Amino acid sequence: MGLPELFLTAFLVALTGAMMPGPLLTVTVAESARQGAKAGPLLVVGHGLLEAALVAAIALGIGPFIARQGVVAGISLVGGGFLLWMGATILRDVVKGRVSLDLTAGTKGSNSAASAGVGRLIGLGAGVSLSNPYWSLWWATIGLSYVNVALRWGWGGVAVFFTGHILADLVWYAAVAGVVGGGRRFLGPALYRAVLTVAALFLIGLAGYFILKGLEYWHF
Repeated sequence: MGLPELFLTAFLVALTGAMMPGPLLTVTVAESARQGAKAGPLLVVGHGLLEAALVAAIALGIGPFIARQGVVAGISLVGGGFLLWMGATILRDVVKGRVSLDLTAGTKGSNSAASAGVGRLIGLGAGVSLSNPYWSLWWATIGLSYVNVALRWGWGGVAVFFTGHILADLVWYAAVAGVVGGGRRFLGPALYRAVLTVAALFLIGLAGYFILKGLEYWHF
């Protein structure tokens, strides 16, 4: 395998994983319905910053540690709690009528408010990714194998691998955000609330699954 093949396979494998339902995809749909197409790329920025740090750590030898059952169980519990809080917060805001579809979001207001929104989405992208134990497992197994192959070319090979990987995430989530964000003009208030409700319930269900998997490690 040469560098072109490394880039291409990294892109295709990452694209396949990105297309699977999960918390980041759910949050991308919810935030794109709220804030438009910009949400997807900004979430990927946070996701990518976290992954860049993890790839560097794996290249330096941390892979076997994050594959330990105790570590995975801990991530499952903490991540499940984070997703539960996020889903419950979205659901509460829908029930109490605190959400509204503002098609002018991002076109007016202070620069500080816009910056806060950007920072929130970037942080959310990192937090949601970190909350998913299967994300850690993927990197401790498939990702570790890829990084080991990439290291044949040194850090340049790692950069080629990571570029292919994160580009796939950007392409997919930007496309999803574009479809959802572009369709906001066709969303009525009732349908908008329904989209957020489904997203919230999915996050809550996923949180319950992660928490149960984490508790299994301690034989609860």
